[in-house]
Amino acid sequence: MRWKSGRRSSNVEDRRGVKMSGRKTAGGGIGLLVIVLVGMYFGVDPAVILNMVGNAPVSTPQNEYTPTAAENELADFVSVVLADTEDTWDVLLQKEGASYAEPKLVLFSGAVQSACGFAQAVMGPFYCPADQKVYIDLSFYQDLKNKLDAPGDFAQAYVIAHEVGHHVQNLAGISGKVHEARGKVSPADHNRLTVRLELQADCYSGVWANHANRVRNILEPGDIDEALNAASMIGDDRLQKKSKGYITPDSFTHGTSAQRSRWFRKGLQSGDMHVCNTFQGGYDSL
Repeated sequence: MRWKSGRRSSNVEDRRGVKMSGRKTAGGGIGLLVIVLVGMYFGVDPAVILNMVGNAPVSTPQNEYTPTAAENELADFVSVVLADTEDTWDVLLQKEGASYAEPKLVLFSGAVQSACGFAQAVMGPFYCPADQKVYIDLSFYQDLKNKLDAPGDFAQAYVIAHEVGHHVQNLAGISGKVHEARGKVSPADHNRLTVRLELQADCYSGVWANHANRVRNILEPGDIDEALNAASMIGDDRLQKKSKGYITPDSFTHGTSAQRSRWFRKGLQSGDMHVCNTFQGGYDSL
């Protein structure tokens, strides 16, 4: 990915080196397992999961923390990708007669306090609609490469674009409607709505890639394959098979590998956010 000459965002909030201390969070055992699995799924519904943990700890400076040169380069990369999403969605939403309120992106190490609650790095990147911020511990990218078999800088960019896609949904009121449906429908039906939400964020990330490449020529050979591979590697069916040895479709929250790849490609090929209406048609049509 051609990124080093790109604009850096002013919306990065660096909390690396801030240590979370105080009471231990509740939820060992099964609760911790849930958080770990959610982390594998890229932080599904953090407003719910984060509130499962106990009392929020206190943040204190961690003077001994020193980022490596490689980590600082990753932070620079993240800033460029965030800036690129800002430029893209500002233009696209203007065409829709709307303005784009840029989200903040918080870099943290180990654990962080968000408006959605206390989060640990094991959860993976997530978007918190309550404060309109994307949160990421850069160590996740090592897991993306080594544990999820999804290497490459454009795979890393796809992760950010996906979370920013959730911000676009939040601004449009889509994610709020899905959240309001909780308790009004069965858990399985709500999971299906969540799948639609996640697939739309995948499609929006493809729309970003299309626009950014047409305007700023960011893509290099192999980049699209990296993103499609990442989308495939984090499908619910693949992750459940890997972690449990079997799959339970009613518990899917992000979609299958095939669905995630297909919706990213849909957004990428069209560059049109209107093709990303994953809430049309039946669940099987996703």
